[in-house]
Amino acid sequence: MTAFNASSLARQDLKNLKPYEPVVLPGVIRMDANESPFDFPKEINDYIYRNMHPQSFNRYPDPMAQDLRAALADYTGAPVECILVGNGSDEIILNLALTFATGGNVLIPSPTFSMYEVHSLVAGAHAKFIPRNHDFSLNLDQMIREAKIGDTRLIFVCSPNNPTANEATWGELESLLQNTSALVIVDEAYVEFGGQSCLPLMDKYTNLAVMRSFSKSFGLAGLRVGYLIAHPTVIDQMSRVKQPFNINSFSQKAALAVLEHLPLFKELIADMVYKRDYLWKQMNNMREIEVLETITNFITFKTALSAEEIHQQLIKQGVLIRNISGPGLENYLRVSVGTDDENKTFLESLLNVVG
Repeated sequence: MTAFNASSLARQDLKNLKPYEPVVLPGVIRMDANESPFDFPKEINDYIYRNMHPQSFNRYPDPMAQDLRAALADYTGAPVECILVGNGSDEIILNLALTFATGGNVLIPSPTFSMYEVHSLVAGAHAKFIPRNHDFSLNLDQMIREAKIGDTRLIFVCSPNNPTANEATWGELESLLQNTSALVIVDEAYVEFGGQSCLPLMDKYTNLAVMRSFSKSFGLAGLRVGYLIAHPTVIDQMSRVKQPFNINSFSQKAALAVLEHLPLFKELIADMVYKRDYLWKQMNNMREIEVLETITNFITFKTALSAEEIHQQLIKQGVLIRNISGPGLENYLRVSVGTDDENKTFLESLLNVVG
């Protein structure tokens, strides 16, 4: 009998990829994943259940998410035919790479969201990193030079950027758009917390796509809903690649409910911004801590101690944050904004660690 060896069948170019394995520590305060700290509003939860039907479970969901796309068109001002809904931003990133980048280059200004690289590699594209400037702004000249070399298909720009919490300016984005024939994807997952959306630029540039998420500001991280706004020709090409029933019926109803109750969620966003600013001020007043400016729902910082030491000491005190130390982010950590009690516990624990 011939022996089966899965590793011999697997793609060799993916052998160094590591499975995504988040830290799971029961009983700790989780401030590591940039999720909303608030429980989903009960009245909206009840509203969703009232609007579910028995056939929502035994029938396939709407493959085009027509009602949700229509609501997103009202929210964003983009035409329905310019909107594609995905099973979280991750699916959209992967489908972008599968549709446009296989065999070509993907430019990624780093440090930034790690999944741009992962999904590019899975799609058989070549990830090329462009180090950001010392202040974490885009190294625009180098990006433009690299975009003109070789077969550049996609350029990802996270704005506001995860994990450095700063945004790309319209001027920077326009310079990039004017000097490349590649598709430029601006990831605005955090734009509801601050900064300026580049959506108005889509009237001028057909090679601009804007990606957003319901996970951060709208509290639907557990249901996985993201969307892309792009020229209809981009949406048409990606529709050939996406899975036919990629957004389940419950997630579609939940996202639609959020858009139908925007005032409530805008209040929650404003509260999160208030808590963020308070947390930032308290951290900025601590000795031995360098805190980056932020317009997101997280704060990035470093201390004189090693990031790993801070990370482990906080875990011992029952608080989990993200150790993001690495090239370009040596010794940095990231903490998500929590509830008042969570923020208080984090601040007390951090002060205990750094003295």
